[in-house]
Amino acid sequence: MFEKLYIIKIGGNIIDDPSRLTAFLEELAHLPGKKILVHGGGKLATKVAEGMGIQQQMVAGRRITDAETLKIVTMVYAGYINKNIVAQLQQFGCNAMGVTGADANCILAHKRVGQAIDYGFVGDVDMVNTAAFHVWLNQVDLLVVAPITHDQKGLLLNTNADTMAQEIATAMSRLYDTSLIFSFEKAGVLLNADDETTVIPVITPAYYETLKAEQKVFAGMIPKLDNAFAAVSKGVSRVIIGKAEQLNLLTRSMAGTTIQSA
Repeated sequence: MFEKLYIIKIGGNIIDDPSRLTAFLEELAHLPGKKILVHGGGKLATKVAEGMGIQQQMVAGRRITDAETLKIVTMVYAGYINKNIVAQLQQFGCNAMGVTGADANCILAHKRVGQAIDYGFVGDVDMVNTAAFHVWLNQVDLLVVAPITHDQKGLLLNTNADTMAQEIATAMSRLYDTSLIFSFEKAGVLLNADDETTVIPVITPAYYETLKAEQKVFAGMIPKLDNAFAAVSKGVSRVIIGKAEQLNLLTRSMAGTTIQSA
């Protein structure tokens, strides 16, 4: 029987709100079991860049990471945000450690090429070093992972946090009974984006195709759902999408949207 492992991804809706972040981290700190928290960067990187006169470019919600922006996202994601989260978790009695994909070779990636849009120094994951994560999980209560990777050639890369969470969950499912939770601003995947009461409790691959064909899932959710289905198809026990404030319910599959392989 594999030990349980929760991999939880949080985004800007939590990171950008100090009070919500603190409340979430306090709940997370008291969640039993082994845990990995993967975080994005929120609006802070954009704010810092603009304060330094570095114009930011976004395409379909994704950041173009030029050389100067790479410096900023590394400082903000791997520095301030990551260590702020670690410090708050320590406050709540949770012995946490913050890392990036570059630390201990834990996530190897390559610079994205061959796309119609050049996203700059953006990385796609090649390999997750499960041995490194396993050692760390035996030493601390919780790992906090910033979405910065490297290409084994000395180049840092900005990597999508949803994808990193999915790749880590998939790899760690060989060692643990792994649950992946994508937390965002909604209570789950909604049939009506403006109505929180229309949460879809379960989505299967066939139903997902129907929702897309009928244009009942909004474009911003599609990459998250693609990552969710990739995870369950590769051995992750369960994937749930829901609101961070419902963390205890999400871990027990009593809230949000559960993604099933069939």
